[in-house]
Amino acid sequence: MNEKKIFVTRPALPPLEEFIPYLEKIWQSHVLTNNGEFHKQLETELCEYLGVKYISLFCNGTIALLTALQTLRITGEVITTPFSFVATAHSLVWNGIKPVFTDIDPVTFNLDPCKVEAAITKKTTAIMPVHVYGNPCDVEKIEKIAETYGLKVIYDAAHAFGVKKGGVSILNYGDLSVLSFHATKTYNTIEGGAIICHNEKTKDRIDKLKNFGFAGETKVIECGINGKMNEFQAAFGLVYLKYVDTYIEQRKKVAIKYRNTLKDVKGITFLSDIEGVTHNYSYFPILIDEALYGKSRDDVYELLKNNNIFTRRYFYPLITDFPMYRNDKLSISTALKNAKRIADEVLCLPIYPELDLNNAEKISKLLKGN
Repeated sequence: MNEKKIFVTRPALPPLEEFIPYLEKIWQSHVLTNNGEFHKQLETELCEYLGVKYISLFCNGTIALLTALQTLRITGEVITTPFSFVATAHSLVWNGIKPVFTDIDPVTFNLDPCKVEAAITKKTTAIMPVHVYGNPCDVEKIEKIAETYGLKVIYDAAHAFGVKKGGVSILNYGDLSVLSFHATKTYNTIEGGAIICHNEKTKDRIDKLKNFGFAGETKVIECGINGKMNEFQAAFGLVYLKYVDTYIEQRKKVAIKYRNTLKDVKGITFLSDIEGVTHNYSYFPILIDEALYGKSRDDVYELLKNNNIFTRRYFYPLITDFPMYRNDKLSISTALKNAKRIADEVLCLPIYPELDLNNAEKISKLLKGN
């Protein structure tokens, strides 16, 4: 194990021989982008797989987030979480929106609905929760708050591909949900993303916005952007989709191995599966309580790195710790106690389809001090 580096994630690659025929078709057609054959096919197949009505593919998840906010004409202030990847907040600022950060639930690591309601002002127009690590937010409470105060809900569902609650895709909640298909995700199209919506009219608006706002050959009706997914990404996604269930099952085996070997280690805790939820095992975060474990999270991070195991302190630091989000003008809440503690204790262990279970056990033994 000391001779070979183990990273926190490693992209799964479907069989090359299955991808090559798609490339040959692209070469024959000379259609590289602009809503080509594979793009259309992938939208159809993803709708069926995910159990959603409408999906619009994008070149990446960040552009999809930017466009989702434009789609619903969001302005003013949006309540979101500080415990996320920076793209969540960046998408708001790039749209001229003020992010208001509230604390998270200490059990799920997701936005705490009680803190959301307390942060609503006359300027609040929407809520942008994140399904952190693919764990579903408390969608029922969030929807109720949004309905009570007349707010839109856009879920950052970057981690939540294939996740279901009560047999229903969590992508069906909220006004829009945004996926990431980055290479590190459970399902990937190399780079890529998507917006899930619930009616044809909204999909038509999204599709215009991601293509510069064109409505025909010479007519531009929106100030759009170039967010289109190309044919190479779509083709890769079609091949990958055939294997994604197998990849998720392999991830699950790694998660079970970690849970079985770390369950009795004092000072280490981890998220458990939620009853009634179909998980995708995107990440395996642990929390390290220095007082109980005897070492800090950063000590463990360095220990593993010295053994060629490269974990990730994800999400650390909090978004609110970055200089552009420390400004009071951004209406930042200071009551982020849970988020701060979890950010200081979290460490994501390696998890990916091809991770050998023996290596997962060796990582666990290092954590146990063996």
